[in-house]
Amino acid sequence: MKKTLITTKWLLAFSLIGAIAISSCKKEESLTPLTTTETDPVELAATQEATTEEAATEAQFDDVFNITASMNRNEVGEDLGVSANVSGLSELGSTTTNPARCFTITVVPNIPHVFPKTVTIDFGTGCLGRDGKYRKGKIVSIYTNPMVVPTAKVSTTFIGYYVDSFKVEGTHITENTSSSNMQGWKVKVIDGKITNTNTSRWRKWNSVKDVLQVAGNGTPHFPLDDIYKIDGGATGSNSGGHAWSSLITESLIKKFACPWIVQGKVRLNRDGRTALLDYGNGNCDNQAIIYINGVPHIITL
Repeated sequence: MKKTLITTKWLLAFSLIGAIAISSCKKEESLTPLTTTETDPVELAATQEATTEEAATEAQFDDVFNITASMNRNEVGEDLGVSANVSGLSELGSTTTNPARCFTITVVPNIPHVFPKTVTIDFGTGCLGRDGKYRKGKIVSIYTNPMVVPTAKVSTTFIGYYVDSFKVEGTHITENTSSSNMQGWKVKVIDGKITNTNTSRWRKWNSVKDVLQVAGNGTPHFPLDDIYKIDGGATGSNSGGHAWSSLITESLIKKFACPWIVQGKVRLNRDGRTALLDYGNGNCDNQAIIYINGVPHIITL
C-alpha cells in the first residue's frame, strides 16, 4: 500500500456505466465453480454488474489511500505519508507534454510536528495526470499524526471531487494498527458514493479492510520490496435497485512494484446469488476474472 500514484492500481468499470471490456475466457482452469446456478439473464447481468461495481468502487477509494499516503516532506514540509523518499503526486498532476503541476496543496497549520493537520489538495476545474485520469475538485485530509505512527488516523472527505466522469463522495479513514514488527492499517469507507455523471447511475459502498505489510518491513526507505496482504469485506447498492455484500475469501496481495492486485479472491453475494472475483495467481497483469455459475468473464483493470 506504499504505492505511488504513477498508475491507478485497481480501477475497473462496468459496461453499463461506461468503461469496461469484458470477454469470456479462462484464466485459472482449476478454480472450483460456484454452486449457485442462475439461468435468468436479467439476474445474471445484475450479479455481474454488482461484482464489477464492487471492484470499481474499491479502486476509486484505493486511489484516495494512495494520495493520502504520498504526503512527504517534499510535498508538505514533513513526512505525513508512508515513505519519506517516495511520492507519486508529481505523476498525479502532470503529463509528459505538460510537466507543470495543475493542483495545489494547502497545509493548516503549516508548522512541522503540530497536529492535527489539515491537508487540502485542490485540482481546480480540471487536472490531467500521467495516470490518464482527469481530476477536479478538492480532497481534504485531517492527519492526527504521520501515517507510520501507531494509532495515527487520517480522515478524508471530498468537496466537488471528480475522477473522469465519476463524482466521489463519502469519508475515507485510515488508522495505523501496526505491531512492533509489522506495519498495518485499518481502512474504512463510510457512506461512500460514486456517481457516473454521464448516466446519473450511482453506487453506494461501505467497507472495512485490514492491510498488513508482509514483506519489506525491514527496509522502510526502499519500497520496491514491499508486499501487502488485504482482508475484510464491504456492502454495496446501486441505482438499479440491487444490493450486495462482499468478503475477501483469499487474501488480496498487492506488490509495490506492480500497479495491480496480483492475487486473491473476493466472493460477492446478491440476494442469495454468488459470484467470485479472482485476481489471479501472482502474475503482474491487468486482468481479473468474474466467475458466475462457473463461467469466467475477463475484466481489464
